Amino acid sequence: MNKFKYYFILLLAGVAMISCNKDDDDDDVVVVPLRDYKEQYKADSDSIVKYLKTNYIKEVTANFDITIAKIPVGGTQVSIMDQTDYPLKIRKVYSDGVDYEVYYLVLREGTGQAPCNYDKISASYTGNLLNATEYFDTSYGLARTFNLEPYLSTSVIDGWSEIFPQFKTGTAVTGDNGVITYDNYGAGVMFLPSGLGYYGSSQEKIPAYSPLVFSFKLFDLQRLDHDFDGVYDFEEDINKDGYVYDFRDTEKYPNPPASLFDDTDGDKIADFLDVDDDGDGYTTFYEITKPTDAPNTGLSKYYPFNPIVDNPNTPNVDETETRGIPAFAATGEPDYTSPNRLRIHVDKNHHTAKP
Repeated sequence: MNKFKYYFILLLAGVAMISCNKDDDDDDVVVVPLRDYKEQYKADSDSIVKYLKTNYIKEVTANFDITIAKIPVGGTQVSIMDQTDYPLKIRKVYSDGVDYEVYYLVLREGTGQAPCNYDKISASYTGNLLNATEYFDTSYGLARTFNLEPYLSTSVIDGWSEIFPQFKTGTAVTGDNGVITYDNYGAGVMFLPSGLGYYGSSQEKIPAYSPLVFSFKLFDLQRLDHDFDGVYDFEEDINKDGYVYDFRDTEKYPNPPASLFDDTDGDKIADFLDVDDDGDGYTTFYEITKPTDAPNTGLSKYYPFNPIVDNPNTPNVDETETRGIPAFAATGEPDYTSPNRLRIHVDKNHHTAKP
């Protein structure tokens, strides 16, 4: 009896070991490599173009809420691709070694300022898949704050960083109850290939490799200064295309076009991330510091990028700055106001000059 019990226990232990080994095998993680970006873009582009040709703009309300619907069989509605009421534009985007062409609709451009792709914005949105009429996410028309910087864990998808700068903010009015309302804001629709969305990473209600459609309104923005040198990022956009990029990420940008660089001293660090933009050994922060005998205007001891007029909305504060960051003529005389002057922080020949 004891002998039988001994062998029975051994048998149970063997079965348990086999079961554990089987479970271990089932728990092995199978890593599926990402699809080739260029090949996926071809498929996404075909799907987006088909969507634009087989859907139409059913309605745009006075508040620029848009409804898009599929053209029924035999229908005579004009497709999004062929309609002329709202401009359908294309933005060329370089990312992950792919030259994307991104379609977007301009319902209204807006009348305020355009954000650069590293600013913060206040916007509302609704997102749909190409094959769905129900949205996968929405802000329900309410303004939310987003950081367009592509490297933050809390930032938006790349497509937003590329398309929002094509629009402008509106005007804000604060009511007696403290509620802010907006008018004249930019509004549009972006049609994003998956490479500028979530790509191979599935999200709730969004399968991997899904092209995305976002309708949106751009209400307001906040300018940022990523290298804390006293010059906002958008003011360090040397080529004035509305975008700045960190091309040190060679995996994402293996061979970027030279036209996209904003790097004054050629050190491979974009000016908006470079504390010494002209590479003269003097920090930008130092070079734009006002001397002690400068006119006592404005609220800062640093020169603003351009002269500033007083803000009428702050009657108790005088923000007037009569001088912007200076440049120097051949005579050595400072120039504080010319719009296209070569400011001292990007001119290594004048780092020791004193205004």
